[in-house]
Amino acid sequence: MGYTILVFLFIVGGTYVLYMAFGKSAGAGDVQRVKDRLLGKKKPEKQSGAASDSPSLIKSDEPTTNLQNILSKLRLADRVEAMLEQAGMRWTPAKLMQTALGFALAGYCVAWFMLPPPFDNFAWVFGLVGFGGPFLWIMRKGKARLKKFEEQFPDSLEFVARSMRAGHAFSVSLEMIHREFADPLASEFRRTFDEQNLGLPLENALQNFAKRVPLLEVHFFVSAVLLQKRTGGNLSELLDKLAVIIRERFKLRGRIKAISAHGRITASTLSIIPIAVAFLMFYTNREYIEFFVKDPTGNQMAGVAIFFQLVGYIIMKKIVSIEI
Repeated sequence: MGYTILVFLFIVGGTYVLYMAFGKSAGAGDVQRVKDRLLGKKKPEKQSGAASDSPSLIKSDEPTTNLQNILSKLRLADRVEAMLEQAGMRWTPAKLMQTALGFALAGYCVAWFMLPPPFDNFAWVFGLVGFGGPFLWIMRKGKARLKKFEEQFPDSLEFVARSMRAGHAFSVSLEMIHREFADPLASEFRRTFDEQNLGLPLENALQNFAKRVPLLEVHFFVSAVLLQKRTGGNLSELLDKLAVIIRERFKLRGRIKAISAHGRITASTLSIIPIAVAFLMFYTNREYIEFFVKDPTGNQMAGVAIFFQLVGYIIMKKIVSIEI
């Protein structure tokens, strides 16, 4: 009973901390940004080596505690917001944290009532899995969105090059992409065009575009456009060559993926086998598994085994992951 009360107090305290970090201050930061934009205020420039007073999503007009100051330095809300933006989600960081806490509480409660003693003492593991579930889903969705964007990107570069040869301006070509292509590429280029059309310099709009879509190909595109703007040159020809280079990178990446398929399958199989054997032993010989739960020596052995299993999986993933 004392263990249950301790876990309950920990969950309540963690909920309060995360609400103070993401709920109130994120909303206050958004309101302040809207006020500054309507009043035409400029953000103060950051100085190297000195503390910055620029507004962020975590800062609030209310008095802050030491714990809030620590969370603000970690810039957690900014990181969560960037992750949501890459996934194309219109959630706020507060909503994501509330969803994660709800899944964590549900996972803990279900495991606590479903698992037989003494395995119910590990219900907190299911709580952690439930808490990380929404974040993993957002990250997976963001990767899928970036992959789809990457597949559309070479065609969009050739489209911009053809539009410029036909006499259209570069900014107009960006706006035309919104009508000719599907999301996520269309929405990102539309947002870049809107920012530039509403008065933001083209250089800043393209830099924001590169931050929202952290792909190497996008950085190539932004660097090429900004360099051409400063030094001159044939931008349409440059974009055509960039599209060819990106397609060649796709081909090379596909070949490497096919060559390393055996290693990836082997890594996944070797990582799943211990988990499958543990579940089989749990149903066939529960006394054998209870040794790793009840006995202190068994706890140490299980901890060491899990640690080396994770280390082995990470090493195998590093071996078969080849960056291009």
